[in-house]
Amino acid sequence: MSLLKKYLQGDAKQVYDEIYKLGKDAFKPAIYPIVESVLTETFKRVSYNLAVIHDELVSSNYCFKTKCKYDFEHPLLKPLPDTENFLIHLDSSVKRVGYVPLSLKLFYKFVGSCNFTWDYDVAEENPWEGADPMQIVPLNDLLSELEDFEDDDDFRELGISADYLHKDNISGGPAYSVEITKKPQIDSQFLNEEHNTTFINYLRIAMNNCGFSRPEAIRDKADFIEFCRKVRPKLYKI
Repeated sequence: MSLLKKYLQGDAKQVYDEIYKLGKDAFKPAIYPIVESVLTETFKRVSYNLAVIHDELVSSNYCFKTKCKYDFEHPLLKPLPDTENFLIHLDSSVKRVGYVPLSLKLFYKFVGSCNFTWDYDVAEENPWEGADPMQIVPLNDLLSELEDFEDDDDFRELGISADYLHKDNISGGPAYSVEITKKPQIDSQFLNEEHNTTFINYLRIAMNNCGFSRPEAIRDKADFIEFCRKVRPKLYKI
């Protein structure tokens, strides 16, 4: 049975375990199209899921930023029109130190960006404080940040999200980052985030919790549990 067929039948974790075991062989011409088809399906599902979660959050009067001046402030943005060229630029920007994992590139190709943080300028009280809403910066903003590392041959990560404290308007730690790898890889570690896992598995955790990765931090969970009860059945497993 093909990996994609197994994935479509619901064996997501097992399929990714098989993909990770391939290592560098995943990039062989005979294998890569199969692997890419699985990741493409994954990120199409992530895009769909985020739209569902966003719509339900809006219906629940979640306090998103509505007067957005910058791309990174928008709750959801589709992939940029020039995404392919931006990705070439991204690869070029890090090639002196390593490689951007395929997972991050396909996120930008099929999802775009998201920012489910609470707008504390509008409402100071966030009932789901500490829950760590998903936030992945737009590709153009990531590239702008990389300009600060033009003369640094020691950087090894791509900062794509504030940590949960910064999201809650509290001074926090370093940005959540995707590891730059020494060799081409399908996926890599998601750094500075407490689950100590890969980028794809971080997304899986967030999808399982309807857009949030630390639901255990919520003090009054009743509303969040009800939110997940409505949303979770509508989401695809990744």
